[in-house]
Amino acid sequence: MAFLSNLDIAVSGMIAERARADVIAQNVANADTTRTAKGGPYVRQNVVFTENKSYYRTGDASPSAIEFRTVLGKHLESLRGLAGRDRQQTMNGVLLTKIVEDPTPPTPVYDPSHPDADEDGYYYLPNVDVAEEQIDMLAATQSYSANLTIFNSLKSLANKALTIGQNG
Repeated sequence: MAFLSNLDIAVSGMIAERARADVIAQNVANADTTRTAKGGPYVRQNVVFTENKSYYRTGDASPSAIEFRTVLGKHLESLRGLAGRDRQQTMNGVLLTKIVEDPTPPTPVYDPSHPDADEDGYYYLPNVDVAEEQIDMLAATQSYSANLTIFNSLKSLANKALTIGQNG
């Protein structure tokens, strides 16, 4: 069933958007962090996605080697009958390539009494704009929801296809 490979795209989209939401939550949680283990204020993180069209799953690879390291990904593999078989399957979708730091400089605030103030009396706030993070979270949530809708539609289509030819 070739159309089941479309589930990979929706599932990878959900996984990617979940990772994006986690990074956004981390940014919001550290919006007021003026000192990190590296020194200096927290630096906003961004995710970078790319198209995943080069992953191949062969029968000799362990389930932990598949790109989708979730219960749902393993379940899809077993539904396709790939577990323990010597078959090759291309898995398409979205891939989280890396998490990068935002190059926007931190915001200086003059307060000589602040414990993180430098010799000129300035301390620096992270380059996190909470309103921008809220908008990004809304976009991530809507993208996740769209992928979930696609997944549920494909699942419904598969269920209806299985009922074709049954005696009613």
